[in-house]
Amino acid sequence: MITIPVYELLLLPEVTFFFKKDMFPEGRIKEQNIGEEILFVLQKKEMAPEEISMENIFPVGVMGTIESIDEEGSVKVTTKGRVQVTAVEYVDGVVQAEAVDLPDIQDISPEEEKAKFDKIKKELMDFAKGFQWGVWVRSMIYHWKSYPEAVSALAGYMSLSWEEKYHMIEVDSRKERMRLMEEAVYELMEIFRVSEEAETAQKNSNEKVYRESAIKKQIEFLQQQLDEMHPENISDVRRFQKKIQESGMNEEARKEAEKVLNRMKQEGKDSHEYGMLYDYLDFATSLSWKTEEPAAIDLNEAEEILDEDHYGLKKVKERIIQQLAVMALNKKQSGSILLFVGAPGTGKTSIGQSIARALHRKYVRISLGGIRDEAEIRGHRRTYIGAMPGRIMEGMKRSGAANPVMVLDEVDKLAKDYGGDPASALLEVLDPEQNGSFTDHYMNVPYDLSNVLFVCTANSTDTIPEPLLNRMEVIQFPGYTAVEKFQIARRHLLPKAMKSMGIKAQNLKVTDEAIRRIIEEYTAEAGVRGLKKQMDVLCRYAAVKLVKGEQKSITVSGKRVPEFLGHGIHHEKILENPAPGVVTGLAWTSAGGEILFIETSFTKGDGKVIITGQLGDVMKESAQIAITLVKSLYPDFADKFKENDLHIHVPAGAVPKDGPSAGITLVTALSSLVTGKPAPSEIAMTGEVSLRGGVMPIGGLPEKLMAAQRAGVKHVFIPYENVDDLEDVAEEVKEKLEIIPVKTVQEVLDKVLK
Repeated sequence: MITIPVYELLLLPEVTFFFKKDMFPEGRIKEQNIGEEILFVLQKKEMAPEEISMENIFPVGVMGTIESIDEEGSVKVTTKGRVQVTAVEYVDGVVQAEAVDLPDIQDISPEEEKAKFDKIKKELMDFAKGFQWGVWVRSMIYHWKSYPEAVSALAGYMSLSWEEKYHMIEVDSRKERMRLMEEAVYELMEIFRVSEEAETAQKNSNEKVYRESAIKKQIEFLQQQLDEMHPENISDVRRFQKKIQESGMNEEARKEAEKVLNRMKQEGKDSHEYGMLYDYLDFATSLSWKTEEPAAIDLNEAEEILDEDHYGLKKVKERIIQQLAVMALNKKQSGSILLFVGAPGTGKTSIGQSIARALHRKYVRISLGGIRDEAEIRGHRRTYIGAMPGRIMEGMKRSGAANPVMVLDEVDKLAKDYGGDPASALLEVLDPEQNGSFTDHYMNVPYDLSNVLFVCTANSTDTIPEPLLNRMEVIQFPGYTAVEKFQIARRHLLPKAMKSMGIKAQNLKVTDEAIRRIIEEYTAEAGVRGLKKQMDVLCRYAAVKLVKGEQKSITVSGKRVPEFLGHGIHHEKILENPAPGVVTGLAWTSAGGEILFIETSFTKGDGKVIITGQLGDVMKESAQIAITLVKSLYPDFADKFKENDLHIHVPAGAVPKDGPSAGITLVTALSSLVTGKPAPSEIAMTGEVSLRGGVMPIGGLPEKLMAAQRAGVKHVFIPYENVDDLEDVAEEVKEKLEIIPVKTVQEVLDKVLK
């Protein structure tokens, strides 16, 4: 006997099948084999013939007979009955087996069996009508003679496990086998029916989608034709659809915009919410969402632009060039957030325009002064009536670019109240780790601010919260010297004023002497804002004369300045006649530096201390420290403080004053008072003092020294720890002053009260 492993066919008794010759061991099937018996056994797993044993085959098999072999090598085999395999072995390349017949239990009549088969055959014929391959299948079904033949033919399509297939052979009852075969056929038909229905449904669904898509494209094409013919009639919905498609929004923003657009379609123009939806889409689609390729940075060109637009500010320009160099190397926005700190009119805001021009980027300025509500930064939620985007996103819309240079003006004037903390909201804007997905409450979708170059400005860092200040690099803008103001006036302010007034160069000439007089007698600030105003006044006065025809060409000399500008402003100058108890101090203001006089006087009394001049708490404490120090330094004069009332006054009483830097001046003034020795008028000083007599560092040194030089001071005492700050002081100021660093009060007194 020959054992043939069969894995994909269910071989039942009483079935005729055709096999290919190559399914049998090579050379085994020949003409003389016709009429021989053959055994079909199911293996439990795939294996080579030499490995077959009783443990890895199913014990019940099907016996068959080789009927014929045609010229094409097709072998006709007819199965007869079932057998019980008792032994199997591999001998001489052939698997041989011993088996005994295993008869069926005849518990169903041939008539009933035929009736069941005829019924299932008819149902199969009807079932096959609904398929494309129905004609071929019906022809095959027509030739089936029995249930086993039908099941064996369909076995390859049935979802039966090997155990289920074997059970169909193993069962002794013909009736039970008939039931198992019937269930398998009905299950197969149901599987085909469900698959066909699913396929048909999918096809219909796809056809519907394809049809809908085709119709939409046709409508869109026709709508485009109409839009081109009548652009004035394009609907809001259509216009926003186009803008959303072309905007380059990120996925989240696009979904939100489409959601709002769909709602806008449903609401219609008569809805009270239509305006709000329209405003949102108009704002969202007006933003620049596409990441722009940064222009190449030319440092030489940037230096030329900065020098062309601003005179002086050497250190500031160097730091800006460093920032641009880092950006050029990284090919992206990087580096610190710059915070320009200085007096008004020193060029903090305008230098932001120069940076934008050097980078070939858009420029936008946002004023933050007086903002109290956090929503001014983050925007209002759209659930509120009158909701608006925050100033940051509004600025992005105005710029029309994704990478503008954005100047945030007056960050030191942010306020805080019940509406939230705007400074905290600004943290997210400026933090490079967070602003890549900044979410404005009005927009409700993230927007990338990482490509924006932020430049902040402030007059002072005192009121800026520490967390916000830590995000920025402070760059001090010192006040301009008289020489720098002259150059700025000659190069920038006067030409701009003449151009704005419509005055030609040949009609008005202003001498260098006149400009210097205007600087010295008509301005008293660190910046040039007041100087610009004076240039505007001068040009307006000249314009009147030119229009009236009084003069065709006007020359403004130093002597004629009062004719155009009137009387100059009063500047504090050093005292002509120094007196005991009066010493010149230096103060910093938001407009620059000023000198101030500390005046002290004894009057008969019982030791009271009177302090006038609108001094703040810090300055009053400095006065108390100074009194204690002088008492310890001059114990022989201690009785003067008991027998007299002490009056300390700082002139310009209408102006509030505060700060610790007048400490050394107060000590020197009181020492001069008790010793009766006047301090030389050409000496000024600044520095905080301690109870131990040490002189501690102060701020605003460049502005204070410029004020001293302007007032005619020759010698200035400064804290020793402020020596490094002299690098920020203009050379022309240092050349005109003797700057003396000191560590203790005693050093000052030894040199001043000789």
